[in-house]
Amino acid sequence: MTVSRHLPHAPTGLRLLPPGGEIDAHHHDDHQIVYAARGVVSVATGEGRWIAPATQAIWIPAGTVHEHRAYGRTDLRLVGLPVTANPLGLGAPAVLAVEPLLRELIVEYTRERGTEAERARLLAVLLDRLRRSPRRPVHLPAPRDPRLAAVCAALHENPADPRGLARLGAEAGASERTLSRLFRAELHMTFPQWRTQLRLHHALILLAEDVPVTAVAHRCGWASASAFIDAFRRAFGDTPGRAKHG
Repeated sequence: MTVSRHLPHAPTGLRLLPPGGEIDAHHHDDHQIVYAARGVVSVATGEGRWIAPATQAIWIPAGTVHEHRAYGRTDLRLVGLPVTANPLGLGAPAVLAVEPLLRELIVEYTRERGTEAERARLLAVLLDRLRRSPRRPVHLPAPRDPRLAAVCAALHENPADPRGLARLGAEAGASERTLSRLFRAELHMTFPQWRTQLRLHHALILLAEDVPVTAVAHRCGWASASAFIDAFRRAFGDTPGRAKHG
């Protein structure tokens, strides 16, 4: 990640980003909620990548160096919060479910209108609803060991690659046992769990580009569209179509 800009206050408001639009590496002294009311947004840090469709939001703790990228035409809603406002007590980025009421609260609050008292009441309700938002386990952690990084890079290039760790490791110069240990030690998940996360991330990007669901399933390595939809629903709590459009 490049040199980070320091922003004392996390901005609140609407950013319209074109497909592939980016916000470069920066950090601020406030917490921030990042929500794509349309499109898909990813947040990258030195620890990995989080991605969210219109049914999810990303929590970014104060001081975290991060950058954004939009997939599809994206309406990016940003909510800056003081360090004292952390209803879930999160010290690391996380993807949170956004139910319909929370979505409307975020959209309304980022319009930046109304009196100070009105906005304070709106924020209080927003934080109350956020406190009830379940976390979604869709973090894609970044590898550090060069052998593990080589395997992960190969699968990033082709998420549908069906090879197991033994064959992937032969190219990376590591045994299946070594790679299995590295996945658990560095990424805190098994190889199948990491590969599923990777495929879901790529699936969200393709959906934002209006690729049909059946084609997304094939290009990301699922045997059928129904298998993809089941995996997507377990991860994001909704179907691919609803997750994209909110």
